[in-house]
This record gives sequence, C-alpha cells and structure tokens, in this order.
Amino acid sequence: MKSPETLLISKSAAGVAQVTMSRPAVFNAFDETMIAELDAAFDQLGNDASVRLIVLAGAGKHFSAGADLQWMQRASSATAEWNLADARRFAAMLERIQSCLKPTLARVQGAALGGGVGLICACDIAIASANASFAVSEAKFGILPAVIGPYLVNALGQRQARRLALTSTRIAAAEALAIGLVQQVVSVDALDSVVAATVDELLTGGPNAQRAIKDFFAQLAPAPINAELRELSVQTISRVRASDEAREGFAAFLAKRPANWIPQ
Repeated sequence: MKSPETLLISKSAAGVAQVTMSRPAVFNAFDETMIAELDAAFDQLGNDASVRLIVLAGAGKHFSAGADLQWMQRASSATAEWNLADARRFAAMLERIQSCLKPTLARVQGAALGGGVGLICACDIAIASANASFAVSEAKFGILPAVIGPYLVNALGQRQARRLALTSTRIAAAEALAIGLVQQVVSVDALDSVVAATVDELLTGGPNAQRAIKDFFAQLAPAPINAELRELSVQTISRVRASDEAREGFAAFLAKRPANWIPQ
C-alpha cells in the first residue's frame, strides 16, 4: 500500500505491527480516507508472513471519536447509492479487522466513541487505561450503530449492547471492564508496559495455532457476522443517516444547540 495519510504503521523485528490512527486534532475520528487506509493496512499486515500480531492504537489523548462529523454530514445529504457504497466500505473495514487471522490488540486511552467502540469490539483483545471512557453515541445524532451493531452484540450480549445504544451513556473504564468491552484496565502510566507484556504473551503462542484458533472460534460465534448480516447493517445505516432526523442531529451538533427531539 502507498504511504497512508491518516495512519502511522510500524513493524518490529519480532513481527509486532502497530497501526496508529493519526488524526489527533479530531481525536482520530475516521472518514472515507481513514476507513480505506485501515482496510488496506489490515489486509496487507494480515497477509504478511513476517507479521505475528497487530496492535491498533490512537495518537494523542484519545483512541477514537468514531465517525468524523463532517463525513457523516456529507452522508446525510448524499444520494442513497452513495450512502450504500460508503456504508459497505465501512462494514468491509470492520470485517477485515475482525476476520484477520493474526491476533489483534486494541490499545485504548481517553475517549472511544461510536465507531471507535466498534473498532475495539472487532479486535481480539482490548486493554484500556483508567482514564478511558466509552459511548455508543449514534442515537444522539438521529442515527443508529447499525454497522458496528453486530460486533457490539457479539462482544457484550444483546442487553448491554441495547443499553449502550439506546441511552448513548458514556461509561468509565471500570464499567467497560465489568461488561466485557475491554479485558484489562490499567493506570495511564502502565498502559504501554501492560500492552507490551500482553504482546510478549501472544508471541509465545504458535502462529499457526493462533491462526487456527481464530478461524475455529469464528465459527462458534453466537451471531456469525455473515454477508447477509453485513448487508442488513449497511442497508439500515445508509437509509437512516439520510433521514430528516439525521440531518437535524448533525445540524444541531454543529450549531451547538439541542436537537429538536430533546425536551426543553
């Protein structure tokens, strides 16, 4: 792949690749470019025989604020055909991460919102700093977490996924640990050392065994994320984010005013 605009990619001699989302000015929110580059990066690294595992990180204070609001506002005014193709690209990127046969580890600090939570759920392991917070915030904008929904349900179960999606509540790292969104919470200062220790543990496993584990466990998922489910998710989000409510949600946020469905 050509040198990415939105990512920093490194690889150690031990075969540890790190993909760092690098748009800190917008808290690593992703747009069309970052989605394409994440897809390409995980495709290339996943097929690189010298790569043993992949760490997904975010530059700066926050992991990822999810979808770039300018991108989503463009989507709310775009044609149905554009929305459908765009949502399919997002769904394909998440599937690329989830189906990667190399172990994947999310290094989470600060905020992880909306699609940022989806990225975490698509990874095998998530380690968060104590200052991390999480929200599935799409309903505030008059849309729903359709594309990330299957990953959220698989990671958390139906009831916890519904609660987060319906309320848009922001939860702290301790609660994210309790419900299984992340598997470990450590102090801010210890985050890198704990990630490194987990990487060392992963490197002790046989690469072929780990590949077989991921392939086998994917077949045991309670709700396999298959082509039919992905298509349902993209059809749903492409329809809803072009709705009047979505347009109002983004307009209200950018104008720093309450959306018209919020009681005054």
